[in-house]
Amino acid sequence: MLDIKLIRDSLDIVEKNLKRRNNTENIKMLNEVILLDKKWREKLEETTKLRFERNKISMEISKQKKEGKNIDNLMKQAIKIPKELDILEKETKKIQENVKNILMKLPNLLHDSVPDGKDESQNKEIKIIGKKPEFDFKPKDHFEILKDLNMIDSESGAKAAGHAFFYLKGDIVLLDIALQKFALDYLLKKNFTIVEPPLMLNSDSIMGAIDMDDFKEQIYKINGEDLFLIGTSEHSIVAMMKDKNLTIDELPIMFAGISPCFRKEVGSHGKYTKGLFRMHQFNKIEQFIFCKPENSYEWFEKLQQNTEEIYNNLGLYYRVMELCTGDIGVKAAKSIDIECWMADNTFREVSSNSNVTDYQSRRLNIKYKEKQGQKSIGFLHTLNNTSIATSRIMVAILEQNQQKDGSVKIPNKLIPYMNGIKYLKKNN
Repeated sequence: MLDIKLIRDSLDIVEKNLKRRNNTENIKMLNEVILLDKKWREKLEETTKLRFERNKISMEISKQKKEGKNIDNLMKQAIKIPKELDILEKETKKIQENVKNILMKLPNLLHDSVPDGKDESQNKEIKIIGKKPEFDFKPKDHFEILKDLNMIDSESGAKAAGHAFFYLKGDIVLLDIALQKFALDYLLKKNFTIVEPPLMLNSDSIMGAIDMDDFKEQIYKINGEDLFLIGTSEHSIVAMMKDKNLTIDELPIMFAGISPCFRKEVGSHGKYTKGLFRMHQFNKIEQFIFCKPENSYEWFEKLQQNTEEIYNNLGLYYRVMELCTGDIGVKAAKSIDIECWMADNTFREVSSNSNVTDYQSRRLNIKYKEKQGQKSIGFLHTLNNTSIATSRIMVAILEQNQQKDGSVKIPNKLIPYMNGIKYLKKNN
């Protein structure tokens, strides 16, 4: 959420920044919030004057009463003012709510380094890492590999739950678990604290983490309950600190979230949806940081380095992409994606790293201070990074490491986590 004081004091800067996102609705909302804020301050001034008038009349009534004077006219005014105040206060509160609603919808301000662009086709390639796989046979996609290995049952998954649900069987399940444990062990060595968060959040918490209008087609609502299934552990982890005022010596707070994630994936028409790549349910290890504002871009680089090291240890071939102004998410000030190469010779996103600055902490009232007992200095910065979304990394491993005989070579670093299994082979 943007700071209304920033909009008041630096309107030109805010407007120029929002225009970079190439969405005219942002400017419409900005203009609307400016007018509403002005109206709110006018109402506030009226309220202050009316309260002053009420107090003045009360004092005059008391004075004239003591002097034995007639106070009928003053009493009529005194009776009238509370009714006017009540109406004015309700109007002021309503305007304030409208201002907050718009501020909650406006996107974060972009970092100056974010490249300009209209859509994902204009994202900036930073580097390509690893060696491109070469095959002396026609490579298969991961879904075909898994079917041939008898490790996936899509028909039963669709019958039991619906499209994009699967039963995974045999050693592919071990691979999913191995990836999670491998990533967690790596992050533990980096002094992250493992968090297994609630898989459901109430509306106050979920709206603090995300813009509901931006994410409503992605998350599942529990019928009859004020609860939503999480789309990522990031949402639960940031809500963990709601209304807290942390001391500087508690920072940074480094969490490694482990959880299943649930997404509707509505609006994915035209995108790559085959097999495991875009599922309604998948497992993920998330890096999440709460830190002082001046340290957030240092952490942004560290989180990126962590994920790249994990992928390097898995021997994956991937590229790093900086998201342009037309593709970056609403809450992010700067984002970098990792895209893994797949057997159809296409790079696809498997990980995202975002500096959200104070956008979430302002929504959830997460502040920091020098010491206990002191007032807050300001709002913390938050960052999130997908270390491993196991379904997508399994796609990359399956397609990059497939063998001519139909088996799949397990990355060396994962073999100890796979009970010594070196190849995925047909499960009879």
